[in-house]
Amino acid sequence: MYQDVTTAAGFSNQYHSFLISSALIFLGTALWILIVLKKSRNGKHQPPLPPGPRPLPLLGNLLSLQPELHSYMAALSQVHGPIYTLWLGRKPGIVITSPSIAREVLKDQDTAFANRDVPAAGREATFGGKDIVWSPHGPEWRMLRKVCVREMLSSSALDSVYDLRRREVRGTVKYLYEQAGRRVNFGEQMFLTMINVITGMMWGGTMKGAERKTLGSEFRQIVTGISGLVGLPNVSDFYPGLARYDLQGIQRKMKKLVSRLDKVFQTAIDQRSGMGSDEMGSRDFLQVLLKLKDGEGDEIIPFTITHLKALLVDMVTGGTDTTSNALEFAMAEIMKEPEVLKKLHEEIDTIVGKDNIVEESHIHQLPYLSAVMKETLRLHPVLPLLVPHSP
Repeated sequence: MYQDVTTAAGFSNQYHSFLISSALIFLGTALWILIVLKKSRNGKHQPPLPPGPRPLPLLGNLLSLQPELHSYMAALSQVHGPIYTLWLGRKPGIVITSPSIAREVLKDQDTAFANRDVPAAGREATFGGKDIVWSPHGPEWRMLRKVCVREMLSSSALDSVYDLRRREVRGTVKYLYEQAGRRVNFGEQMFLTMINVITGMMWGGTMKGAERKTLGSEFRQIVTGISGLVGLPNVSDFYPGLARYDLQGIQRKMKKLVSRLDKVFQTAIDQRSGMGSDEMGSRDFLQVLLKLKDGEGDEIIPFTITHLKALLVDMVTGGTDTTSNALEFAMAEIMKEPEVLKKLHEEIDTIVGKDNIVEESHIHQLPYLSAVMKETLRLHPVLPLLVPHSP
């Protein structure tokens, strides 16, 4: 009897061992099959990324980045070739430094890479990415592009504000002439000129006297702050799972800046909306956008007040800070090089004349001045890196 019990117990143990072994073999085989299938799938549909500097676990290549990012990337291209991968935390970035490859990606295969990798700060700055810069490629983006090209950037639209540009530039030149021998904040004056031109184009308002200085300074603080926050390295972008926590407070700061800008926009919108047709005078960009919002356009995608304000953000931030910074750098470089300044004087005196005022029509006749501006942009690029593209 005891022998039978012992035999039965031994058989039971062997049976359980067999079941466990079979289960382990089955699970191991299944896992191996899944790995093989995944590798074959990756090999077929997801080719390996271009080689680049070795990333660290979790951090990627973040610790090796340098402030002059475009110079750092150009140096890496000498080691890893014209196309390579940088890991920004958990997010891979493909860097292209070759004109031919960039042409293939941005022109030949433009629809495949037409979307944007929207940074958290950029999304906050443009009311959820509803502008032309960060909108995904599709009907909405095409609608916004059509509005900008047709109503804001067309030849007829630019010609219609020629007198405005001429008046503002002459006013700035007159002010600088009157300040001869005194210390002048040239960058601030260029920004005020550009903000007057942009706001004049958008809603017909220009700033004068004390209002020019006060509102212009506020605009500059806001625009500089927005540009700075968008360019800051943000943990929310490198680790999307942490975006909800806003660990660096960048989104909160951006929200405050945008709320200040929104108040200016809303004031202009309310004033324009409250005007009768006989009070509006010449047609401006805001008037056109309000008509589109009210349903007078023929767009398939509805044009909302959010789209309107997001486009205004694009115009204010993209058309003021970059231009004023470029002009300030140009003047600083010219002042350091007396020979360059002398040649510029000689060219302008020869082409324009000492008693005449430089006009926009003279620009194509001033090759040395054009070369100076191109060299300035080479030394101090206002946007050294393109907006990130994604499939």
